[in-house]
Amino acid sequence: MSTRFLGRTALVTGAGSGIGRATALALATEGAQVVVAGRTATPLDETVALIEERGGKALAVTADVSRAADWQTLVAATVDRFGSLDVAVNNAGVFRGGQPLADLPETDWHAQLDTNVTGVFLALRAEIAHMRTQPTGGAIVNIASTIGRHTRRPGVAAYAASKAAVTALTRAAALDHIADGVRINAVSPGASATTMSLRPGETESERVERVRHELPLGRVSATEEVAAAVLYLASDDAASVVGTDLVVDSGGSL
Repeated sequence: MSTRFLGRTALVTGAGSGIGRATALALATEGAQVVVAGRTATPLDETVALIEERGGKALAVTADVSRAADWQTLVAATVDRFGSLDVAVNNAGVFRGGQPLADLPETDWHAQLDTNVTGVFLALRAEIAHMRTQPTGGAIVNIASTIGRHTRRPGVAAYAASKAAVTALTRAAALDHIADGVRINAVSPGASATTMSLRPGETESERVERVRHELPLGRVSATEEVAAAVLYLASDDAASVVGTDLVVDSGGSL
């Protein structure tokens, strides 16, 4: 078993399902103490239970990433429980698509910008503020998307804008704070094995048949494969990787 994160504390947002849960489990498997955060307690508690079943240590904290006060509470709870904040994975995000930009409700625009952009800004600000006080600094990985900087799709203008902003924020923050010992990168997943990649009314088996012809690899990425990319960037294996945006998308943006 790899122990790349032994003795380190990791914080993962949006950890109640999908990529967030897979990342939290992978970090715990490699030795990290993990704080899992999200808006709903029950799925977070399920993630904690899965970690503890494997012999790991975890804490669930409910929080709305778009609220600055929640970030102060979240970082404080992390440090109070485990003593440090060494790795942060800003995965929480929302997707509301299907309409051309001219028909997009303003509420949908704000919902995606509030969580996907403001949420990442507030996360970075709170995480860096603590990490730069630590002698060992820290590593942050933001979850962006291939939709935005790398590709476009009809009916997802707000989501594309929000995720392109995550990439821009990542690179700007990386430049601002590498001298503080805080190393910041992003992962941009394409279609992965989550509900977000299902089209309206589509089943998982129907998705398998569709992407067989749409993606060069012929399948969507497993959440564990995206998590592996996150762990690489958060680990000492990527000690000189700063401000990158690592695409994991089965070749879909080629």
